[in-house]
Amino acid sequence: MSEAARVLLGVLVAIVACGTVFFHLVEGWSWIDSHFFTVVTLSTVGYGNLVPATALGKVATTVFIFVGLGIFAAAIQHFGRFAVLRRAETREKLRAARRAAAEAEKRLEAAGKEGPDA
Repeated sequence: MSEAARVLLGVLVAIVACGTVFFHLVEGWSWIDSHFFTVVTLSTVGYGNLVPATALGKVATTVFIFVGLGIFAAAIQHFGRFAVLRRAETREKLRAARRAAAEAEKRLEAAGKEGPDA
């Protein structure tokens, strides 16, 4: 894993952890509800079954969305790019293996045409 990927993953985990603690303390939600709200908000799913009731919770959610969404989007983009590059590398390795197999087959056919005494 690249250094950039480690940093993005670490920042993403920190954002989720901070959001979870914040909503647990400010809104009084359970840990699981706070974590769920944090992840649902960052991922832009927004089920709507949990909504901040306090003024601080509402303002902080707005800031959290702007900051967290940018980090979440960067992480998704980085890991998506990694997956695309990995797939391209795999395809290129497969093409190279197919070329090598075709060349080996041609050499075998040529050796077979020349006969064993050639």
